[in-house]
Amino acid sequence: MKDIPSSPGGRKIRAWVAEGEHELQDFKLTISDARKIARSISAFANRGGGRLLIGVKDNGVIAGVRNEEDVFVVEQAASRYCSPAQDVSFHAYTVDTHVTVIVASVPEALERPVEVLEADGQKRAYVRVADENILAHPLMVRGWRLRARSAPGALSIGRDESRILSYLAEIPEHGVDERDIAVALHLSLAGVNRMLESLAALGLLNFTFDGTRFRLAPTSL
Repeated sequence: MKDIPSSPGGRKIRAWVAEGEHELQDFKLTISDARKIARSISAFANRGGGRLLIGVKDNGVIAGVRNEEDVFVVEQAASRYCSPAQDVSFHAYTVDTHVTVIVASVPEALERPVEVLEADGQKRAYVRVADENILAHPLMVRGWRLRARSAPGALSIGRDESRILSYLAEIPEHGVDERDIAVALHLSLAGVNRMLESLAALGLLNFTFDGTRFRLAPTSL
């Protein structure tokens, strides 16, 4: 395809498809909604990066790219609807000599949060959880922003932050949220949110999604 590196890649594509959709991979038969794809780009970039396999059905059937304009829509999503704009790379793989799958690779963001300009004019950040794009927890977003604007070494842990970490280390595996912490440690909710923001910026919090909401748990070191 024009201006896109290409190579035979049946074995590679089949190996990727066999993995199914997961935190680092999504299947797209066609690309028609730039804003929807921007959410996928945001979700991948805010995690560890990922790839879109264009020309693959949700059930893993390799159907091939049907419209070269799909690449343009992804580029538009990355540049027009993602803030900051993201640099997505493309590679075309030929499968069985007559079917082409385009892999759009999204790198891990150097600057977080990567947000999406939504139709209502608001910007929202997403994260990839399993095979879904989930709206990022507000503390996650504020932690990224705090880290981005803080000088190296400016963030530190105080007594109450240490209490929060100790509490998180003792809770059941399902985790807790900020309200649970405020009640258990007799702290104000506003204060807990500020401290959790700092802990998130320091990478000391793990946000786990239970299918309904995010729960807070200690970072696995």
